[in-house]
Amino acid sequence: MKTSKTRTLVECALMIAIAIVLDLLPFPSWPNGGSVSVSAVPIVFLSYRHGSRWGLLTGAAYCGIQMLTGFYAPPAGTFGALILCILLDYVLAFAVFGVADLFAKPFRNKTVGYTFGAMAVTFIRFVCSFLSGILLWGSYAPEGQPVWLYSLTYNGGYMIPNMILTGVIIAVLCTAINPKTLKKPVKAAAAAANDPWEK
Repeated sequence: MKTSKTRTLVECALMIAIAIVLDLLPFPSWPNGGSVSVSAVPIVFLSYRHGSRWGLLTGAAYCGIQMLTGFYAPPAGTFGALILCILLDYVLAFAVFGVADLFAKPFRNKTVGYTFGAMAVTFIRFVCSFLSGILLWGSYAPEGQPVWLYSLTYNGGYMIPNMILTGVIIAVLCTAINPKTLKKPVKAAAAAANDPWEK
């Protein structure tokens, strides 16, 4: 389904707005930042609808809003630590949602592909935060606890649920609605003649 750039921009803005609202839902949160959230869902869905270029731009815009509304500076106040925090905790962590379609495309079964893509990008976000926890936030680890274990349990505590919830919601959503057409997915025979990945 072809759409104009204006309509695509409107859809991108709408998905960012939905992501912000989802992020405000009263899920469990952690004192030093981070909470269970399904805010990745609209960005991932947009990636499936318009591809990684628009998805990446939307994810980057959402990243900017996250920084404006809740930036946490690392305890090490150096310029290098600040840049690394911006990259790992914000830029890479949120922009990656927009490339979910790259992980989904290799799968012939679209539902499996959509689900895998959603879980893959949320797992990458977890890896970014896990590394950030080791490199930047290790001073918060309890005395005697390895930094890597602190980062794993802290970030995994809310990001693993994020990954599972995002995968399940995307699977249900994309089973009901074809991201490319916003209609009920066609049957297998029709799909062969009209590939839903077609630009």
